[in-house]
Amino acid sequence: MTDTWIRIALATAGMITTRAGAAMHILPGPGFPILAVGLTLLTTGVITLGIDYPRR
Repeated sequence: MTDTWIRIALATAGMITTRAGAAMHILPGPGFPILAVGLTLLTTGVITLGIDYPRR
């Protein structure tokens, strides 16, 4: 698995977790911790996709 696919998987997992956390936050349930983790994963995935790493 290349670095790019790992970053895409990280952003995708963040998107799914953010949606689940937002739904749980709106509905009765402990959604804020899941929402925070999802936003962190999503932000990290998108930022690392945007960074131009030097190729070896």
